[in-house]
Amino acid sequence: MRVFGLIGNPLTHSFSGSYFEKKFRELGLHDHVYNLYSLPDLSEFASWVRRVDGLEGLNVTIPYKKSILPYLDEICLPEGLVTCNCIHLRDNKLIGYNTDVIGFANSLKPLLKPHHQRALVLGQGGAAEAVCHVLKQWQIPFRQVGREASVPGGLTYSMLTSLLIEEHPLLIHTTPLGTYPNVSDYPPIPYEGIGPNHLLYDLVYNPERTVFLSKGAERGAIISNGWNMLVGQAEASWSIWNGNLLT
Repeated sequence: MRVFGLIGNPLTHSFSGSYFEKKFRELGLHDHVYNLYSLPDLSEFASWVRRVDGLEGLNVTIPYKKSILPYLDEICLPEGLVTCNCIHLRDNKLIGYNTDVIGFANSLKPLLKPHHQRALVLGQGGAAEAVCHVLKQWQIPFRQVGREASVPGGLTYSMLTSLLIEEHPLLIHTTPLGTYPNVSDYPPIPYEGIGPNHLLYDLVYNPERTVFLSKGAERGAIISNGWNMLVGQAEASWSIWNGNLLT
């Protein structure tokens, strides 16, 4: 039996579980299973992970994308990135990767227009790091927004103005705000600054259209949720687990 799974806390609305279960059924992989491992903390991770029979791969979600790193034997992350969402158990070693970068880049790129050359990244957590890494690669200037300006050049939500929104036609929301069941929540930005030149990308995928995206659509913006990113990162994880190492 080949065993895969997801670690995090909580895991009440997991994409990965249902995605891989469906994938295994469609491919006729009856000796494959994907389990959800809700870990209250990582204190027992090192001993626990070695006891799971047949375990070959793990996805990592909130709140462990950064704190998992000291438990890994090897890290294969893009330079400057300190978050891991994929682990491969190979040759008795735990090897960490980040497939969020791949999923985000491949899902955003087809949506970009030539004028989408300045971005605001809403959020400062692990998911935001993957987003910022891609923007740096593409040389798209950006500023991060959070409750506190805790990163260089960062802004707080209270510092945002309509003019700042107008000047940044690419708005990327990276926090869980608005995720089911709290579907009425949304980031507090001056939405009146949004217009048809804007692209709003929300990493949230449940619901399909968040309030953040709805408010953008009402003002003529292009909108996209995080579904394609999730599919992309899941498929990249699957490739890694099957020995197709990514560069």
